[in-house]
Amino acid sequence: METYSFLREFADSWMLLLLFCIFVGIWFWVARPGSNKLHDEAKTMIFRNDERPAPQEEAQK
Repeated sequence: METYSFLREFADSWMLLLLFCIFVGIWFWVARPGSNKLHDEAKTMIFRNDERPAPQEEAQK
């Protein structure tokens, strides 16, 4: 039972702090200056090779 109490206390305190710090670090990594170019490329990636509409036969499928 002592192991459970130790792990429960560790998870409620230090692990929660560690996971929160990781979350904040990832958020800052995504929102860092200079990352807009990467985000713009990712959001338009699906349209990269879209030069013309699909033929009528493929559009009806």
